[in-house]
Amino acid sequence: MKILFLNKALKILLVPIVILATTTALFSQDQIQKTDIQPYFDQARKFKNQDKIDLALETLNTAANEAEKGEDIKGLIDSLHELALLYLKIDKEGDTEFYWDRASVLLKDIAYPYGDGMHKYIEAILLHRSNRNFQALFMLNEAKQLNNDRNFYNNLLLTEAKVYLSLEKYDSASKNLNSLIVNTDLYEKEYLTTQAYLTLAELNLKIDNLSEAAKNGENALTLATANGFLEDIKNSNTLLSSVYERLGLYQKSLVNTQNLVQLKDSIFNIDKNIIEAKTADKIRDDYKTEEIARQEKKIEELTESQNRSELTAILTSAFLIIISLLAVTLYRNNQIKLKTNDLLQTKNKELQIARDGAVQAMEAKTNFLSTVSHELRTPLYAVTGLTHLLLEEDPEEHQKEHLKALKFSGDYLLNFINDILHINKIDANKLEPLNMEFNLNKVINEVINSLGQSAKANKTNLVLEYDSEIPGNLLSDPLKLSQVFMNLIGNSIKFTKGGEVKVIAKLLNKVEDDVTIYFEVKDNGIGISKEKQKSIFEGFEQGSIQINREYGGTGLGLTIVKSLLSLFESKIELESALDEGSSFFFEIRMKSIDSTTEDIPFEITPKDYDFKGLHLLIVEDNKINQVITKKMLSKREMTSDIANNGHEAVTAAQENVYDAILMDIHMPGISGEEATIQIRKFNQDTPIIALTAISLDDSLESFYAAGCDDVVTKPFKPEVFYQKIGENIFDKRPKKSLS
Repeated sequence: MKILFLNKALKILLVPIVILATTTALFSQDQIQKTDIQPYFDQARKFKNQDKIDLALETLNTAANEAEKGEDIKGLIDSLHELALLYLKIDKEGDTEFYWDRASVLLKDIAYPYGDGMHKYIEAILLHRSNRNFQALFMLNEAKQLNNDRNFYNNLLLTEAKVYLSLEKYDSASKNLNSLIVNTDLYEKEYLTTQAYLTLAELNLKIDNLSEAAKNGENALTLATANGFLEDIKNSNTLLSSVYERLGLYQKSLVNTQNLVQLKDSIFNIDKNIIEAKTADKIRDDYKTEEIARQEKKIEELTESQNRSELTAILTSAFLIIISLLAVTLYRNNQIKLKTNDLLQTKNKELQIARDGAVQAMEAKTNFLSTVSHELRTPLYAVTGLTHLLLEEDPEEHQKEHLKALKFSGDYLLNFINDILHINKIDANKLEPLNMEFNLNKVINEVINSLGQSAKANKTNLVLEYDSEIPGNLLSDPLKLSQVFMNLIGNSIKFTKGGEVKVIAKLLNKVEDDVTIYFEVKDNGIGISKEKQKSIFEGFEQGSIQINREYGGTGLGLTIVKSLLSLFESKIELESALDEGSSFFFEIRMKSIDSTTEDIPFEITPKDYDFKGLHLLIVEDNKINQVITKKMLSKREMTSDIANNGHEAVTAAQENVYDAILMDIHMPGISGEEATIQIRKFNQDTPIIALTAISLDDSLESFYAAGCDDVVTKPFKPEVFYQKIGENIFDKRPKKSLS
């Protein structure tokens, strides 16, 4: 205990003496010089604002070394102050106090108002962080009197506003922040403005002015994103997520939460924190090592003029100082590491909670879309199936026209449902357009013909201007193009009563087999105001509530058009004026092909199979679907049995021999998957084809795992239906081919 007390006493007595002596020897008043280290400060400030802390630390350390080499006391003081502020930014207050103390020693021997002002400014921040806000305000006021540098004054105003905010002096805080929004700072104009907006948003959130908080938060996020202020981007997203949640704007809140998760995953990770901590610790330890080296050098100089006893005392003191510094450093480092680990664990838990919430929201959305898809596809199967059967029963000519229109509308509705369900995949670049041979003129005319009744009801004239130079046969995705035209032309008809809707298709250029075609749909209807044109392509947006009530619709048409055209790397453009009409136009690149056939169908040409005499089992709980499927099989001279549920299917498969089993998936009792698993236990050879109304690809793997040979999605095209039966009975194709 006595030895420890002696060590502590010697350290207390000798540390100030040795540091003062060393500092005095190195930086006496008659040795003051000025070096050009301002560029280092500018670069470090830029790195700090962009949260590149390790680079900022290295830059400031270089500045301090240059100042020390040039014996520039003021430059060294400025470097120590900037290092202190940077350690404050990463919450290392102990290291801030270390550099602040070093600067204190140097300021005692020099008249330097700027340095004194900065010194008091740092002290004010430390007081504010320890909730001694009135003392902090007093210290900030003293700093103002000592320094009139514009950048320093702006940062001081920002700190003063944050102190006022802690004291709930909202008017004073708001005054400072509003002046910073229009600041003319030469070095940190954008950063100070971003901080002002962000602090104003926090202020308005505290006083429950949520709309203003959202506005200021968005301004802060915009500026931070434009300038790469990563910490401010994170804080803005955090604040906006909370504000929008309290406003009830949950979709916007979710977007900010997802941005936050993505930002933290990619930038604010454990590796970055470890690198910054290591850099900070290295620079601090290097500085302490250099300080120790200066002390040792002084001791060596003293040995030449002092006797052995004095040298022994000094060496002993220096050794004790070194050991004490190392002990303190090790203890402080250990405490900092413990705090850092606790902070990282807390942040990781917060991120996990936010991520789990986002995943749950996405899963709920997926389940909802899957349910809606199934409920829509089941009756649609009856519509398309009955239409096909009626067309094959030799209807009269006037009936055939209506049935073809019904078939086309059914196909369109099916693709419409698919595209609505895949709109998230479009945004995530998971859906690509098909590449099929088709006739563009036929596609557009089919759309116009299907909308003819709507145009007639609105007394609207439909006009097609089709460029004869467009090649007859092209390669692209006719179904998605059909949906684009259906939405654009349908919209124009709906908002144009007693007028004209013109559809234009024009060849812009053709180089070998690459063609670029210009499309335009224009009308002389009610038009769209300039204000609404910016948001008209957003989901559920129709311009106004009055328009929605008068004309109806979901407001999803133009959103789908925009998403579909993005698949073709195209962009929808709009020109419109109120009461004059609207024009929607875009360009698409396609491939032309040499072919003598002008009328090429969209559907796959089925292979001819001889189905006569085949006997199949239909597993289906819906009575209408049973009738349709059985009728389609009998059209190809196939016989069939019907099982109303999974239990009956297993029993029938045990008691009879079938060429194939058509298995519905969603049924009461045991599902189609479970029935397939049970059948495969005693029958490995009979092909089982799943007939299901599922639409999401994620569900298919479980069907194949259960033992299904193939999957056909309802409602299906008859030729695809027959093709799959033939392939699995006669060709024995490998599994996992999807219609």
